[in-house]
Amino acid sequence: MLDTLHRIVKEVNAAPDLEQALDIIVTQVKGAISTDVCSVYLTDFERREHVLMATKGLHRDAAGKVRLPYHRGLIGLVCERAEPVNLADAPSHSRYLFTHETGETQYKGFLGVPIIQNRKVLGVLVVRQHIQRSFEDQEVTFLFTLAAQLAGAITYAQASGNLVTQSDDLAPPNRFLQGRPGSPGVALGTAVVVYPPADLDAVPDRSSKDPDCEEEEFRTAVAAVIQDLMAIEDRFEETLPAEDRALFDAWLMMLGSDSLIGNTVKRIHEGNWASGALRETIEEHAKVFDAMEDVYLRERASDVRDLGRRILMHLQQKVAGPTDYPENTVLVGDEVSAMQMAEVPQGRLAGVVSAQGASFSHVAILARAMNVPAVMGLSDLPVNRVDGRFVILEGYLGRLYVSPASSVIQEYQRLASEDQALFKELEAEKDLPCETTDGAKIPLYMNTGLISELGSQGSYESEGVGLYRTELPFMVRDSFPGESVQVANYQRVMSAFHPRPVTIRTLDIGGDKPLPYFPVEESNPFLGWRGIRISLDHPEIFLTQVRAILRAAIGLDNVRILLPMISHVQEVDDALLLIQRAHDELIEEDYAVTMPKIGVMIEVPSAVYQVDALARRIDFVSVGTNDLTQYLLAVDRNNAHVADIYDDMHPSVLRALIQIVSGAKAYQREVSVCGEMAGNPAAAVLLIGMGVDSLSMNGGSLLRVKWVLRSVSRSRARELLQAALRCEKVSEVKLLLGNALEEMGLGGLMRAGR
Repeated sequence: MLDTLHRIVKEVNAAPDLEQALDIIVTQVKGAISTDVCSVYLTDFERREHVLMATKGLHRDAAGKVRLPYHRGLIGLVCERAEPVNLADAPSHSRYLFTHETGETQYKGFLGVPIIQNRKVLGVLVVRQHIQRSFEDQEVTFLFTLAAQLAGAITYAQASGNLVTQSDDLAPPNRFLQGRPGSPGVALGTAVVVYPPADLDAVPDRSSKDPDCEEEEFRTAVAAVIQDLMAIEDRFEETLPAEDRALFDAWLMMLGSDSLIGNTVKRIHEGNWASGALRETIEEHAKVFDAMEDVYLRERASDVRDLGRRILMHLQQKVAGPTDYPENTVLVGDEVSAMQMAEVPQGRLAGVVSAQGASFSHVAILARAMNVPAVMGLSDLPVNRVDGRFVILEGYLGRLYVSPASSVIQEYQRLASEDQALFKELEAEKDLPCETTDGAKIPLYMNTGLISELGSQGSYESEGVGLYRTELPFMVRDSFPGESVQVANYQRVMSAFHPRPVTIRTLDIGGDKPLPYFPVEESNPFLGWRGIRISLDHPEIFLTQVRAILRAAIGLDNVRILLPMISHVQEVDDALLLIQRAHDELIEEDYAVTMPKIGVMIEVPSAVYQVDALARRIDFVSVGTNDLTQYLLAVDRNNAHVADIYDDMHPSVLRALIQIVSGAKAYQREVSVCGEMAGNPAAAVLLIGMGVDSLSMNGGSLLRVKWVLRSVSRSRARELLQAALRCEKVSEVKLLLGNALEEMGLGGLMRAGR
C-alpha cells in the first residue's frame, strides 16, 4: 500500500492542472482498493457548496454540475466533523442526501475522508461499494493518509488550472494566492518570470586535461561576474543608502575570498574541470549556511548558489540577452534573488513575488529598503504560468491576484494611491526627531552588520546602531580573523556613525551557525553550544574580539558591547572578567582604551526571570524578541507547519517584556528592543507604553515607526498596553491596535485589519 500511495502522490504532483490531478486520484484510488466508485468533492467557499469535481463509477457528466449545500448530506457531515465517516448502509443514514444526477442509488458502502490543509477542509475523498459493508481499517488509513498528502498538490493544481482557463473578465473578484508578507505596499503591474541563469546542480565531474587553462577560464569568469556586480552597484549609488548597497560589497567579498576562489582552484589542480570544481566548492559553502537556524544567515545559502550559477554562466559562455522589463515590472520566480532584483532598470520595479524565501531573505530586505512591495513563500504559485500576465500583489497580507477582475483592479488602484500619499507623508518625517506628542524622546537605532563588513554603514535617519552582528565576517574566511583585521572592520562601522553610538554584539556562532573552519554538529542546535557559551569555552576567541573592539574605539569612544544568548548570571560574571582582562592588557600595552558600557541580550526565558540579577551586573539590556518569542511559544518560526503560531504580539510575550522592563528599571538600566517587533509600528506603541527606552530595526522601518510614535503620547501608549494585557488572543491584540491606529489616522500602516 505504501508504494501505491507514493506513486499516486507523485503522479498528482506532476499533473498540469486540477482536472487531470483529480482524474488521476479517482482512477488510481478506485483501482488501489477495488471499490466500485471513487469521487472527489471540493469545497466552494465563496458559494458555500460542496462540488463534485471528479468521479470514477458515477455518471461522469455529473462532475462540475452536482453541488451540495454547505454541511448537507454525508459529504457535509465529513466536512463538518473533519474526520472519516465509514458507513455500511449509507442510504439508511439520517444525513444521506439523494442526488439523482449521479446515479448512486445502488451503492450502500460509503467511506468519506476529509482533505485538509491549514485547518480548512478543502474537500472530501469518497469511495462507494455496491454491497452493504464497512470498509476495513487498512482501507480507511490508506485513504486518510492519501488525503492528508494530497491537500497541497490539489491546492497547487487548482491554482495552476485557474491560470490556464482564467481571463480578465471571468476571474472571480476575490480569488488570490496566499503567501507571506515580505515588504509592505501594493503593486499593480506585469509579471516577469525570472529563473537561474545556469543549472549548477546538473554539472558533472569531468577530468581536467589542462588545469592551468581551466584555472584561467575560471578566473576570467569570476572577473566578468565582478564587473557585472560593480556595474549594478554603481547604478544604485544614488538611490540606495550605503548600508543596503553593502549587499553588493558582500557578494564582491565572496568572489574575492580565498575560501571560494582558492578552494575551486585547488579542486581544478586536483583533477576536476572548472565547472565541476566550482559546483563542489559552491555546494560546500552553501551547506554551511543551510544548516543554520538563524533565518537571515541561512538565507545566505541562496546568495552563494546564485553567485555560483553566474560564474557558471560565464564559463559556459551562455550570457543571456537583455530581459525586457516593462513599466511596473513585478518580478516572479521560484526563488527570486536580490541580484535578479537589482538588474531591473531603475524606476521599473513595482513588486517582487518569490515562491520560496521568507521576510529575512536578501530580496525582502532589499525590497523594504527600496519601498518595493514583496510577497514571499507563495508555494502554491505555478510560476511558469504567470509570465506576461497582469498581477496585483499586496505586501501587507502576502496576497497575489493573477489577471484579476476590473473591480479588484479599481480597489487596489485606490489603495495604491493611498500608499503613495502615505509615502509622501513618511518622507516628510525625515530629519524630524522621534518624539511623542507629550515630549518623550524615543531614539531609533539600526540593526546592521549582517550584509558586509565593507563600505559605509551610515543612515541619516537612525541615531546609531542598536545591533551590529559580527558573524558574517568570520564566516567568509578560512580561519578566524586576526585582531588587526577585526579592528579595521569595527573602525569602519564606528567611524561611519560617529559620534552616534554603535552596539556591537560579540560573536554568536556555534551549534546552528558553525564556521567552515570550526564546525559544530549537534542534534538540537536550538539548545546547543552557541553564543556566549562557545565564547567562554574558548576565551582566546572572545579576548581577541574584545581587544579588537576596544582598540577600534580609540579616539571615537562610541562603542557598546552586547553579550548574546545569556541564560544565567555566571556567564555574565565570567564574560565581565574577560572583558576587564582585555582592557587591562591593552592599558599595559600603552593603548589608550576606555571601558565601554556592557549589555546583555534577553532572548531566552531563564534570563527573563533573572533580569534583576543581570541588571545589577551590566549597564543596559537589549531584548531580542525574535528568539524570545520562539522560545516562549515553543515554535520554530522557520517551520511552515507552525509558522502561523509564531507571533510576537502574543499576550505571553507582552507579559515577558513587561517583566524585563520592570526588572531592568529597578536598577535604572536602559532597555532597548532590537527584534522584528521593534520595526512593527503597532507593536512599537506597546513597547513605549511598557517603558522601553529605544528601538532598533532595519532601515526600511525607521520612518514608519517614527511617524506612529510622533502621533501618539506615551500616556496613550500606556492605556493601549493595559487594554492589550486584558486580551487573551493575538487576534484581539492586533484588532485593538489596528483600531487605535485608524483613530489616529494611521490606518494605512495596518492593512492587515482589512
